[in-house]
Formats: sequence, C-alpha cells, structure tokens
Amino acid sequence: MSKRTWSTIISSAIIIGAGAGGVLWIHQHSADELEVGPRLAVVTAKEIETPKAKSASKTTLKKTRKQIIEESQKKVVTIESSSGLGSGFLYNDQGDVVTNAHVVEGSKEVIIRTLNHEEYKGTVIGIGEETDVAVIRVPDLKELKPLPIAKSKAEVGDEILALGSPLGFENTVTTGIISGVERSFEISPYIYTNMYQISAPITNGNSGGPLINAETGEVLGINSTGVKQEAGLGFSIPITSVLKQVQAWSNHSSNTKAVQMVGEGTSRISASSLEAEALVTDFYSYLNLSDYVESYALLGSDWQGGTTYAKFREGYLDTGYVTIGEITSSDKGNDEIEVTAVITADERRDGEYVTAKYKVTYQIGYENGQLKILHGQGKKMK
Repeated sequence: MSKRTWSTIISSAIIIGAGAGGVLWIHQHSADELEVGPRLAVVTAKEIETPKAKSASKTTLKKTRKQIIEESQKKVVTIESSSGLGSGFLYNDQGDVVTNAHVVEGSKEVIIRTLNHEEYKGTVIGIGEETDVAVIRVPDLKELKPLPIAKSKAEVGDEILALGSPLGFENTVTTGIISGVERSFEISPYIYTNMYQISAPITNGNSGGPLINAETGEVLGINSTGVKQEAGLGFSIPITSVLKQVQAWSNHSSNTKAVQMVGEGTSRISASSLEAEALVTDFYSYLNLSDYVESYALLGSDWQGGTTYAKFREGYLDTGYVTIGEITSSDKGNDEIEVTAVITADERRDGEYVTAKYKVTYQIGYENGQLKILHGQGKKMK
C-alpha cells in the first residue's frame, strides 16, 4: 500500500475509535444523568412542595369584612327596657347578653329582639353601680355560639366595626378606627376609665353593642353613647377590663338559680348540698372581683382565727381569674357538707401568668345560722 493509503486507513481508525469512545462517554454520561437526574428532581420537588403543603395545612381562609359583619349581626340583639332601647351581644353559651348598665337601669325583666325579629324575655343577673356594664340572661339563647372575645387590648389605628341599633334602626353597622386610648371621664353615676375613643359614629341605641375588630371579628369593647357627638367622637369600654366581673355575674347566677329550684319537698340535706356548692362558687366569684373582704367573710371562725385578713388577701394577690369545673357535694354527717371541685386558676409567676389546675375540698356548715366554709384544702393536679 502507498503511504497515502496507510495514512487514510490510520486516520479513519482514529476517527472511528474516537467516535466509539465518544459514544461510550455519552452513553455513560447519559446513564449517569438518567440515574442521578430523577433523584435530584425528586429532592427538588420535595423542597418546593413541602413548604407549600405545610403552609396549606396551616392556612385558614381569612374572612371578608362582609362575612364578619354577617356573622356578628346574628349575635347582636336589641334590648327594650323601661329605660328605652339599647343593644347587647351574646358573649357565652349560657344565653348571657352583655350590655351597658344604663340600658337596663331600673329593670329586672327586659325584652330581647334578635336579627330575625324574634323576641325573648331576659332577666338582668348583674349590673354595675359605677361601671356601666350589665349582664342579661336569656334562656332561649342558651347554647348558641357567642361572639369571640379578644384577649388583648386594641391599639390606635386598628380598624373597627360598631354594631347596634342607633335611634331604633336595628342591625346597623358603622366603621372606623381606634382613634385614641386610655380616655377617662365621669358621667354620674358611672365612672369611665381607660376607654377606647373611636371614629365610628354612635348614638342613642348603640349603647351596649359590641365594638368588633374588623380583621378578626373579635369583641374589643362595649360601645357607649357618644359623649361629645358634636365632635364626632364615640367611646367604648375595653372588654378586657370588665370581663372578670361579667363572668363572675354569670357564674353566680347559675348557682343561685340552682338553689332556688329546690322545692318544698326536697330534703334538708339536698338543699344544703346545693347551698354549699353555691357558697364555694360565691367564694371564688368574690375573688375574681378582687373583693377579698367578702370572700374572707365566708370563712368560718376557726379558719379566720388561724389566718388574718391581711395574710388571706396576700395569698390571692397573684391569682388571676379562677374557673370552676366539676363540682360535687356529699353529706359527711355532723351537719356538715363536703364540697369538692376542680378549679383552673391563672397565677402570676415571674411577671407572667400561667394556668394551674387544683382539686379543692371544703367542709361547709352553719355558724350562728349562717352557712360558712369551715375548713378547706387544695391539691395541685398535673
């Protein structure tokens, strides 16, 4: 063969070899990509999808302003009393309606009218002497879902809704913002402290209606008639400042009613058991109102003899609101009734409130014709 021919053959072999090697490299590289690529794709998909999935599972649909108004109006009522018209709102599942004291002043029984114009009878179970707040119990509204209550105070600039029946125009909603806080003044006989100042216009008939957070639907306060209407101002009592008192009235009324239901044919033991349970409930109701004098007065002479009022009061200064859960009673003989209850208490520790649960047991008996808490003890529950 000629040199030219050999050269051609050698060149072709090199090209063919290179081509084969290239095919082999491409095949191997492609195989690597086929093996590695999908694994990377799966990992990437997880990294992208997992946060979305987590977000989707935690995210709840935010209610629109219209939805909040529609749902709130169902829990707002018009109140007819001897003092005229006012407003109120359902705050618990016992059928209790919160309103202003001046709305029901001088009335024990009132008429409650709902959004769909149904009328029910209500009984005033608690009313403030200096605080313009009252509670009405409406048995026909029991177990209905109440308005949610805000746990923290509002701030200047928060958007709000004021619901009520101004001038008798029921189911009226006005909008605005919190335009000021910590406003205090006196309109005899009521003292208003740390009030919200609002830009939403309110007038006669709005009193007692709820001030609602326009973003969450939670009750921020209890509206009172505009004090300086010429300036376009309205005022609302922060719900956080009166909630303890409102709840105490509700709890006290529930147990008082139970005692009143005891008929003439009921044995003395049954009646005393109910009275004993009511006495324990009253004890904690007074503590919730920070009325340590009245709660201390319910203790028997032996207990008071071993604990001074100052020491008793000091022992409860760091205790917040107490909720009574299950409560039972039994006759222990010797004219004494033993009352056992499970309570949940907010306790201040290191400047913060924590929740603790206790099982308490009290011996109840008569002293000089009055029912007293003779002895007691409590044990913290896990």
